[in-house]
Amino acid sequence: MKRKFSTSWKSSKQPRKQRKYAANAPLHLKRKLLSVNLSKELRKKYGKRNIPLRKRDNVKIMRGKFKGKQGKVTEVKTKMEKIFIEKIQVKKRDGSSVNVPIRASNLQIIELNTEDRKRMKKFVEREVKSKKNAESQSDLGNKRLINKKISEPQGEANVSEVKNK
Repeated sequence: MKRKFSTSWKSSKQPRKQRKYAANAPLHLKRKLLSVNLSKELRKKYGKRNIPLRKRDNVKIMRGKFKGKQGKVTEVKTKMEKIFIEKIQVKKRDGSSVNVPIRASNLQIIELNTEDRKRMKKFVEREVKSKKNAESQSDLGNKRLINKKISEPQGEANVSEVKNK
């Protein structure tokens, strides 16, 4: 292998190359790989499908031994790409309990940590932009319909009536 990480790499169908990309990625890109699905209510509210996970977000586990359990994120290890959730623990043979690391792909965000003003500001800006885009697209659609009705020649309708007779 020549290089650990290629900035020009786009994508591949091969899982080994995908794993290599994720494993050798710099931390600022690994952070984006820790994006987690939003619940249906949050999707409608914020207009996004997934966002990077942060400490104190409430999540639901969707896969694995702890499927269906919910909890607050206590720790996010970007280097390891693992997330630790409170009360999700396993007992060791000596009787002590240890937190279980969970992958981001197996989680779903139920409630966002709204204490981070910078994070919430991004969502508010996106909401405003998406509303403006939706309004402008609906206006364009209405204009197109009006233009289509105006531009249709009325002679074509007469020709079709003649053919039917």
